[in-house]
Amino acid sequence: MLLSAPKLSISPSSSSSSSSSAAACSAPLLFPVKKSSIPARNFPSFLHSATSHISLGVPRAASSSSSPSPMIEKETLETHRPHTFLRESDEAAAFSSSSSDSAGSVRARFEKMIRDAQDSVCAAIEAVDNGSKFKEDVWSRPGGGGGISRVLQDGAVWEKAGVNVSVVYGVMPPEAYRAAKPSSDNGDIKPGPIPFFAAGISSVLHPHNPFAPTLHFNYRYFETDAPKDAPGAPRQWWFGGGTDFTPAYIFEEDVKHFHSVQKSACDKFDPSFYPRFKKWCDDYFYIKHRGERRGLGGIFFDDLNDYDQEMLLSFATECANSVIPAYIPIIEKRKDTPYTERNKAWQQLRRGRYVEFNLVYDRGTTFGLKTGGRIESILVSLPLSARWEYDHKPEEGSEEWKLLDACINPKEWL
Repeated sequence: MLLSAPKLSISPSSSSSSSSSAAACSAPLLFPVKKSSIPARNFPSFLHSATSHISLGVPRAASSSSSPSPMIEKETLETHRPHTFLRESDEAAAFSSSSSDSAGSVRARFEKMIRDAQDSVCAAIEAVDNGSKFKEDVWSRPGGGGGISRVLQDGAVWEKAGVNVSVVYGVMPPEAYRAAKPSSDNGDIKPGPIPFFAAGISSVLHPHNPFAPTLHFNYRYFETDAPKDAPGAPRQWWFGGGTDFTPAYIFEEDVKHFHSVQKSACDKFDPSFYPRFKKWCDDYFYIKHRGERRGLGGIFFDDLNDYDQEMLLSFATECANSVIPAYIPIIEKRKDTPYTERNKAWQQLRRGRYVEFNLVYDRGTTFGLKTGGRIESILVSLPLSARWEYDHKPEEGSEEWKLLDACINPKEWL
């Protein structure tokens, strides 16, 4: 049950209203998709955003006389981790190609990157959590691909920590192709189902201590292949992802540290990235029915293909590798801070906002729930506990009020 937002004497700044791009990011889309219903680039981003929750499935191709219906191939649990989830054809392409920027090579290197990142983040979390270990599920799908889901619950430091990777193959219905790549040159061609490939890592980390922040990150890569009956059509590809910071209390030095690491990663590639992706993050994680953001932001980007592919692969890798230095020092500093029942209750209220955003607005979650994805992976982002109080209003000027003010009026931390 979603309750009304607290009425505060805080005037939202002009930057607090969601932009049209944020609305496009937040709106959950379902099949069928008509050419005129969404901008050309939004349909593919909707598909590959779903990989962040290991829930992306295979939409059933439709005939011209019926609407396409979404369908997820059911996963099969495996007893061991394969060295790769790539199909044999992709794996062979990665090893046989002499060109480092071949499609097969990018797929293989991105999978290696996300699996290395999963290993390093999980190792860092276990090291801080005094001996707690992740539960691991390895799964595959008949059509190719699979994933590794890792969850640590009721640890010494983390209430719940999930770090998941997936490699998914699927088919996009014809309507999606025409919406994504309209062309006056082939207006009479009605392409068949479009094969696609998507891979990603996604993680949400919820600590016990209300003074220790929650962290979310995901990085993903998406490709389409040419339809069989439209030879010569170009392969399309995109990168997406981000890392964002959700504390219950503001320690300004922590927020500045987190944002400075994000900026440093961005600045290695393009000085425009951090301000652009920081605003995008503030806009995307907007809880419209509350009029506030989920947290204190970070970076977020989607549909990114207007730079060199090798550069963007390196950028995604740099961002993923920045998670540990951005977050673990803050956890080490705050995990043992004494707290009261009031502090814990406020953390639980903010966790409630986290749940609201993920179940109402997050595209990957809503897509997975409505198309039969792997439910345990889809909902791994939710905390073990959350709280809703009727008409709760933090006292003006309190530490709780300051956090809410920053969520309503996004700030420049650097």
